[in-house]
Amino acid sequence: MIDYLRGRLAHVESEYVVLDVHDVGYQVFTPNPYGLTRSEEPLQLFIHYHVREDAVQLFGFPTREEQALFRRLLDVSGIGPKVALGVLSGGRPETIAAAIQQENLSFLTKLPGIGRKTAQRMILDLKDKLGSGLPAAAAADFAESLPAAGPGEGSAWAAAREALAGLGYREAELDRAWHAIKDRVTDRDTPDALMKKALQQLFQG
Repeated sequence: MIDYLRGRLAHVESEYVVLDVHDVGYQVFTPNPYGLTRSEEPLQLFIHYHVREDAVQLFGFPTREEQALFRRLLDVSGIGPKVALGVLSGGRPETIAAAIQQENLSFLTKLPGIGRKTAQRMILDLKDKLGSGLPAAAAADFAESLPAAGPGEGSAWAAAREALAGLGYREAELDRAWHAIKDRVTDRDTPDALMKKALQQLFQG
């Protein structure tokens, strides 16, 4: 079993990187490969060693938390390695964990490869299992902000903004979306409602 690899980032593709470890090139599938920067310092990836009848694949992650969440996702019926990798490309581990714990279908169904039924299975199978190996304190802090109401720069928009950032939207895009919707925000708007309003604005450009 390979727990981690440390070596030079030799090549990057859209789905994987090649890690040169003592002149041996390992193909490692990883979320957001282009986000891994080349430097003189060795790159370390925590590995999930996946064996199929027709292939042996390595999946790698910059943190233990991502490695742990990836393995949890594989326990969910209907989620294979490529879908689990897509989920991790859509948000930070604590954000995804908090969405599962809060049964936030709106957030989960926006993750790559996740439909409503799969999101429901994720909640059913993982809601009570995310304490081990994951940043539980960070997830709990984020989760506590989700139900809070209050418009403007308060906690509801902060939670919605955090979730949207986890989906890959840039700060400048989120600022523009907020300025476009803030006059339509009420005290009763939840983070989910604010996300929907912001997404409508983002889709319109």
